[in-house]
Amino acid sequence: MTLSGYREEELVCNRASLIIHGGTEEERRSWAQEAARSFDVELVEVRQAADLANALRQCNGVVFIPDAVKLGREAQGLILRCLQMQEERPKVVVGVSGAADAALSRGTLREDLHYRLHQAQVDLQKEGLRDLLRRRWALQAEQLAVKAAAARAAEEKARAAAEARRPGTVTRTFPKARKPVSSTRKSAPRNASPR
Repeated sequence: MTLSGYREEELVCNRASLIIHGGTEEERRSWAQEAARSFDVELVEVRQAADLANALRQCNGVVFIPDAVKLGREAQGLILRCLQMQEERPKVVVGVSGAADAALSRGTLREDLHYRLHQAQVDLQKEGLRDLLRRRWALQAEQLAVKAAAARAAEEKARAAAEARRPGTVTRTFPKARKPVSSTRKSAPRNASPR
């Protein structure tokens, strides 16, 4: 599912930075969000070159750039320096709206950045990948909904327990109702004397 190097399913859950190209911006964002969920971190999206330096200073996390071409070559150089120099850095998901090779041949994508990430590419135009991703994301959405419902139920239960323990709260317990005693032996008359 990649041009060479890592497979797509490896890239989504490992720390390698990558180029993701083709597909829509929303599909690239959804892919980056899945990567962020796999590390249990928030996704940081960078649309302006001015915001890039601060985002890249993170020690971990996932930084998503929807379209690196729109940031310009200088900002792409910042990404490259981060990848080359920062030992502890976020996973950088570099988006390109069209094919990465086309952006490279037009000169809008830096050759050195492309070279640095050429082993880690996800091509959303690859046959079958978009359908596979949609199915995987739908399954993950169901799993997240189940987790969220369980978390809400646990929170509600904890809140009710805390409410019951709060001073001034009267908790009433009622005695259990007595079951009628049925007896098969005859009872002695009340006035009868014992033998």
